[in-house]
Amino acid sequence: MVRPHPGPPRDHDRRSTPSRCTDPTDHHALVAFLAPIGTRDAPVQDPALARSTSRSAAYAEAVTQTWCPTALGVLRLPSGRTVRGRGLRQPVPGGVSPDFGLYLLSRPPAPPMDWEERWVRWPDLRLPVDKADAWDALCEAWRRPGRERVEVACSGGRGRTGTALACLAVLDGVPADHAVAFVRERYDRRAVETPWQRRYVVRFGTV
Repeated sequence: MVRPHPGPPRDHDRRSTPSRCTDPTDHHALVAFLAPIGTRDAPVQDPALARSTSRSAAYAEAVTQTWCPTALGVLRLPSGRTVRGRGLRQPVPGGVSPDFGLYLLSRPPAPPMDWEERWVRWPDLRLPVDKADAWDALCEAWRRPGRERVEVACSGGRGRTGTALACLAVLDGVPADHAVAFVRERYDRRAVETPWQRRYVVRFGTV
């Protein structure tokens, strides 16, 4: 609704109506007094509040780039990070695609993925060939879920993927001797298939 313009004040209105800007040092009152009619009642936004609101909106937008915690194969870590584990022999789950994938295979994934990927040479039922490279890749896979959708995958999605997810849980604060149970309870009860994979997780916490 458009309010009619009240017209110029009469003399008695000038005498009886107090000034809206009685203190010349009151910046907000001065801005309100000088504002065009029709906008004087609008609140004057504090610049600090505007910056805070902008940061909150940016954070909310960033959070929407992570996995839904209830989606298929998604593991929610204690910090709130979410990582998707899967087996490459299975069809790609529907919905949104990853932003980054860590692939634990004997050879690079083929064909290449449609998103950023990193390959760690990790033979089936074994341990990573280059332990330093695996450590660095797992640290990257733990850092990125705060702002991106990250998936970890091997052929079957249990042994190597489960081991990697357990290592991410260790990085996230889960005690190393409980990390395998954590992943089996929340991701796949058959995750981490061999005794040496379990030992790798426990020793990962001491690196």
